[in-house]
Amino acid sequence: MEDNELNIPNHVAIILDGNGRWAKKKRMPRNYGHTQGSKVVEKICEIAYKMGIQYLTVYAFSTENWRRPSDEVDALMKLLQNYLDTSCKTSAKNNMRVRVIGDKSKLSEEIKRSIDTLEDASKENTGLKFQVAINYGSRDEMLRATKALAMDVKSNKINIDDIDESVFEQYLDTNGIPDPDLLIRTSGEQRLSNFLLWQLAYTEFYFTDVLWPDFNKKELMKAIEYYSSRTRNFGAIS
Repeated sequence: MEDNELNIPNHVAIILDGNGRWAKKKRMPRNYGHTQGSKVVEKICEIAYKMGIQYLTVYAFSTENWRRPSDEVDALMKLLQNYLDTSCKTSAKNNMRVRVIGDKSKLSEEIKRSIDTLEDASKENTGLKFQVAINYGSRDEMLRATKALAMDVKSNKINIDDIDESVFEQYLDTNGIPDPDLLIRTSGEQRLSNFLLWQLAYTEFYFTDVLWPDFNKKELMKAIEYYSSRTRNFGAIS
């Protein structure tokens, strides 16, 4: 299928899976896999935007990832810190707007400062809208949204009878971001792992056995070709 025949999704979400297994296959530490995986993220951001994708959201660190061994968590936090710091330059170079979703309150002060700096520095950029999910879990997101909404009802900022889906979505981390058209999960796993459960209600799912550090333009094209072949009749049951 030629590029100009493809139905390019507006928003692609990716569960970045398989870094540890990729490293193990190469007889390297798991952290080596995470480092290589972060480099792939940068490449895919550039490739995705050139393809015509407007929004890209990646699952970098979940609320459940804190249960991993402490040395791995520490290494992931250090990697995220370095990535956030260098992203100020790359986002400016690529005209990319970066936004972090998730519960930032549990992150270190240094990481929170880096997030604020990056989001502020890139907020006027008009290229790819890139969302990074850090300390994110969809159930946690919906609980936080529900509590915030309940507080606004209690303080009479909003009438309970006015609450509908569009109002609730304003309290989610993804407020102002369109729902994903396509979800990609690498490494062969076929589950959502508490990622964007509300937002993925009508999303097409694409699962690949490719481990994330091996994901490239060819693999992204396969996912988009799959998406392009789907008939999306919302509300229809066949």
